Amino acid sequence: MSHPHPELGAPPKLPKGGLRVIPLGGLGEIGRNMTVFEFDGRLLIVDCGVLFPEEEQPGVDLILPDFTIIRDRLDDIEGVVLTHGHEDHIGAVPYLLRMKPDIPLIGSKLTLALIEAKLQEHRIRPYTLEVKEGDREQLGPFDCEFVAVNHSIPDALAVAIRTPAGMAVATGDFKMDQLPMDGRLTDLHAFARLSEEGIDLLLSDSTNAEVPGFVPPERDISNVLRNVFANAPKRIIVASFASHVHRIQQIIDAAHEYGRRVAFVGRSMVRNMGIARDLGYLRVPAGLVVDVKTLDDLPDDEVVLVCTGSQGEPMAALSRMANRDHQIRIVPGDTVILASSLIPGNENAVYRVINGLTRWGANVVHKGNAKVHVSGHASAGELLYFYNICKPKNLMPVHGEWRHLRANAELGAMTGIPKDHIVIAEDGVVVDLVDGRARITGKVQAGYVYVDGLSVGDVTETSLKDRRILGEEGIISVFVVVDSSTGKITAGPYVHARGSGIDDSAFDAVIPKIDQALNKSAQDGVVEPHQLQQLIRRTVGKWVSDTYRRRPMILPVVVEV
Repeated sequence: MSHPHPELGAPPKLPKGGLRVIPLGGLGEIGRNMTVFEFDGRLLIVDCGVLFPEEEQPGVDLILPDFTIIRDRLDDIEGVVLTHGHEDHIGAVPYLLRMKPDIPLIGSKLTLALIEAKLQEHRIRPYTLEVKEGDREQLGPFDCEFVAVNHSIPDALAVAIRTPAGMAVATGDFKMDQLPMDGRLTDLHAFARLSEEGIDLLLSDSTNAEVPGFVPPERDISNVLRNVFANAPKRIIVASFASHVHRIQQIIDAAHEYGRRVAFVGRSMVRNMGIARDLGYLRVPAGLVVDVKTLDDLPDDEVVLVCTGSQGEPMAALSRMANRDHQIRIVPGDTVILASSLIPGNENAVYRVINGLTRWGANVVHKGNAKVHVSGHASAGELLYFYNICKPKNLMPVHGEWRHLRANAELGAMTGIPKDHIVIAEDGVVVDLVDGRARITGKVQAGYVYVDGLSVGDVTETSLKDRRILGEEGIISVFVVVDSSTGKITAGPYVHARGSGIDDSAFDAVIPKIDQALNKSAQDGVVEPHQLQQLIRRTVGKWVSDTYRRRPMILPVVVEV
């Protein structure tokens, strides 16, 4: 199995008749899925998603793929194929279309409806092409056929991309639920037909490759939900992804059965469920869904709230309820259902929310104590089954952390795919399909691009390091006025600390050290403010480290007069 090496350089020119695959996100991480296909100078993009920040990225709202390698080639893009409507596959589209708003978006009815609503907030009207399973579209040199796959959102599609270099199949996210809520199965017959034609490169979802067996059916959750609804004495509050239509459908069915009204809470939840209902993907009995403002008129045992925040996101509705920072106040006897899995990295935030809700008296039902979630991704048993049907000549595991990618590669090898035909890549690693073989040929820039408020890409790793230091160690500011010609101190030093745990009076011990260092530098003829600032930073930093074993941010200010 081939894998990337740190010594990889820029890829060579793509050989004539070859297909280049450049993953810009989703490999080595859960999220930010984006893959660029290149043939004969033309580009096709599959998915364009976001990654959600972790605790060591304070202040960051979203993380985007790095568009650097396509920034100067926007006119070469034939379109963006969106496999389904989850944020980790469509969330970065508005940022791509800011650079060129008329790049065509290709996807299923629900997927396009969700991205169009998102783009409306960015004041972008996209050019879209709606497709469904069985459709085949020629996008420049890319002959794309769309195949139905089952996932935790309706209308998900895989895409088979035919080029003269061979056929590449991108599964998107998928599983093989044999009893799907909407009756829409992963089309194994279509994959078998593609296999007969010859799949030269299969890019396969790896998220659950470490999990043995098969994913249980989504409808298995129904009985658990009914049991919760039957025994809940007061309000029921359900937190779910704002796009998990099948899960929300089961909540609505249980509410209808037990005589409860449903209200959606949170902008994305209200928007997405409105779209799903309007398009017929969500079946809602008349009068069941009410406005959240009318809930005060209903008895607590007739209320169901469906909100966002299942991943502990600090600004989502559920987190704010746990922090007593929301109009809806948790009271003893309320039942809260977290109907989702834990995205890696979110565990602490989720348990913090669970503890907060429990503190106010809620009974919290979550994946750890009840079967209120099944995954949307194929487990190892399903992947083995899938590879035996597809029989790909080359396999490239995608959509997963390193452990998932390696586990998926091992599954492929077990089904007979030669190990030297299995490519384990990471973001930015270029894979070329030439003469029927997929090989790593180089690496391009594919770092994190941070969104912080309205700024995109302005926050750097250095900025985040500074934020972490500020958050963990605090800041010490030192203000000094010096004579511009002699460098001698005319006022100060004044030392103040915030968040460092050091009392301002303690700095009486370091002020003589600053005086001594500055006087010596003046004698040596050093008067340049930047050099004096560096001197102050070193002097105070050494004192704090020696005295307190801490490393706060030190901000020296030197004013010349």
